[in-house]
Amino acid sequence: PYGERDDDFIADRTLAIGAWLVEQGAKALVVACNTATAQSIAVARERLPIPVIGVEPGIKPAAQQSKTHVAGVLATQVTLRSARFLALHERYAGACRFICQPGHGLVEAVERCDVDSAEVHALLRGYLQPMLDANADTLVLGCTHYPFLDRTIREIVGDRLALIDTSVAIARQLERVLVQHGLLAEPEGAAPAPRFYSTNDGTHQQKLAKTLLNVDARVERVSIPSRRTLELETAPAATEPQAAAAS
Repeated sequence: PYGERDDDFIADRTLAIGAWLVEQGAKALVVACNTATAQSIAVARERLPIPVIGVEPGIKPAAQQSKTHVAGVLATQVTLRSARFLALHERYAGACRFICQPGHGLVEAVERCDVDSAEVHALLRGYLQPMLDANADTLVLGCTHYPFLDRTIREIVGDRLALIDTSVAIARQLERVLVQHGLLAEPEGAAPAPRFYSTNDGTHQQKLAKTLLNVDARVERVSIPSRRTLELETAPAATEPQAAAAS
């Protein structure tokens, strides 16, 4: 997860993984991470030879949908401080007041497949209660990990907050881009099985896919070196393993 990484690391890994996927024959790339989109979508579109689709928090639909004109935004710290998000916020701030809350600890919980423990409930309640107290009626899920917390969030807020998840809009945008570039595949029976890759041994990614996506698939281990990971490997004091997943 990139939410706590520095900007250079995020751009470095996004480009490295994107280039590797191009080598595997990918005809389009969805950067399915708000943080990576915010920090590196421009350079990815500049340097990669395929269409690149990014994601961003649903600020616009929240502003259009909110009846109280108060909306909460739950996102990573890096996303919230990015120039891309700040510009988006400024564009719609006149129509709606946004209460922006960094979701510290939530990505890590989802990565542990923990989406409904007492600890996660407590963490989410602490983030969401100030939004409810401020009369927010809409919540933007500003990280692609957070929809896995949908049920737990609803247990806390009931029907007081409408949840904005842009995943369907992103899928439709991907379809439009593929049609525009003449890349949309013709339907030929059953869709091929998804392929999963990881720069780790894949055990954890396999567990995530099975638990969160209900997909029981083999995860292939690959090596995707980049400037930042090579620097970390050669630094004498480096003790923390750095891994990034590509799927």
